[in-house]
Amino acid sequence: MAGARGPRAGGGCCWALPTALLCAYGFFCSVRPSEPFLTRYLLGPHKNLTQSQVFNEIYPVWTYSYLVLLFPVFLATDYLRYKPVVLLQGLSLIVTWFMLLYAQGLLAVQFLEFFYGVGTATDIAYYSYIYSVVDLNLYQKVTSYCRSATLVGYTVGSVSGQVLVSVAGWSLFSLNVISLTCVSIAFGMAWFLPMPRKSLFFHHVSSQQISREMKVIDCKNGSAVQDHPDMQRTPGWEDETKVPLNVEGQSSQKQEQKVDILKVLKDLWQDFLQCYSSRTMLCWSVWWALSTCGYFQVINYAQGLWEMVLPSHSSEIYNGGVEAVSTLLGAVAVFVVGHIKTSWAMWGEVALALFSFLIAAAVYIMDTVRNIWVCYASYVVFRIIYMLLITIATFQIATNLSVERYALVFGVNTFIALALQTLLTLIVVDASGLGLDIFTQFMIYASYFAAISLLFLGSGIYSIIRTYRRQEQIQSRSPESR
Repeated sequence: MAGARGPRAGGGCCWALPTALLCAYGFFCSVRPSEPFLTRYLLGPHKNLTQSQVFNEIYPVWTYSYLVLLFPVFLATDYLRYKPVVLLQGLSLIVTWFMLLYAQGLLAVQFLEFFYGVGTATDIAYYSYIYSVVDLNLYQKVTSYCRSATLVGYTVGSVSGQVLVSVAGWSLFSLNVISLTCVSIAFGMAWFLPMPRKSLFFHHVSSQQISREMKVIDCKNGSAVQDHPDMQRTPGWEDETKVPLNVEGQSSQKQEQKVDILKVLKDLWQDFLQCYSSRTMLCWSVWWALSTCGYFQVINYAQGLWEMVLPSHSSEIYNGGVEAVSTLLGAVAVFVVGHIKTSWAMWGEVALALFSFLIAAAVYIMDTVRNIWVCYASYVVFRIIYMLLITIATFQIATNLSVERYALVFGVNTFIALALQTLLTLIVVDASGLGLDIFTQFMIYASYFAAISLLFLGSGIYSIIRTYRRQEQIQSRSPESR
């Protein structure tokens, strides 16, 4: 119902302020020029850590933290109504970059990775906050704005970091100061975000309650329209700045009294079963989880591979430029795929198989051809293909979902990806497991994507054969039916 949330809640024509604030927050959170040079910084004189410590003892902490925190943060985000968790994200990023500047020793840097895990897990609050303060018909527009803001911020951070290091000769310590400043600005902006009055599960207001307890504010002409004619008007109802806050506040209090954690979990479970009962949904979700697991591993340890191929202390590196180029070209690929019309229902699995094979080839080349420029080019190809496929997967999943289930399905897929990544990290990377060197790790990641390709190639061929057989059966029956 357009405008039902009221002007203060961001409905109707009053969505611009929270959207602008959230975009600004996302932009400054993403402007971190020191991030493409993180491995070089940790191995350098500022921290004096060894390669084994960084790759096998520090980086795995982020994976474990992200996995452990994801589900509790998912529930806390909904229960606390988004804004407090957005603030927590900003605070955790401040702690992360403050510790990057001043923390010393292995244990301290491991705690740093934990706080970074908090910042990553709370991303869900950033991407779901806006849906609680704008109307349904604006979801696509504000999602585009928020994702574009983070993309632009990340690109600006990567380019500026590369320019400051290569041209201006700045130290990596100075880049971390800039990153800390940017995330601090983002944290300050988050305080000005309006507090949502409702959420998806814990503070949900049904459409029937909305129609009986709220008045629609027509933002175009400034008039207030009472939905239910029998509802008694309260004093000052004509003032649109009072009605939504008072009435919705009373409604929220009633709803909060009825919050039942067991009922919420039961509803989540029922939604989960219903969402994944579709074969199409299950197929794209499986690819999402499997590929995201491998993607996280590659981007987390790519800097380590580059450092082994060409040590940064002996030559100039271009990590920031590579990250910026891969992000921009990935954005172009995402834009192009939005205009490609094909039968993803029939050919989607085969396409996933072929592109997954290309990803496997890119990772294999990155690992075996010990040339830094080949590594950079393979990394760019890897990220472009992944961003293209994950966009297709997101669209295919979204077309089979109601808007209310987006966060649940995407959260579950991410959780499964992190669970697989944790298992992979524990066995392959962690010092308590095999603790393999970086080149052996990337050979395993290439084999992992090759296995995904074979899995979906077999599934895709089976789906195509089954589709053609059904069409033949229909054609063979059609004369008889006549």
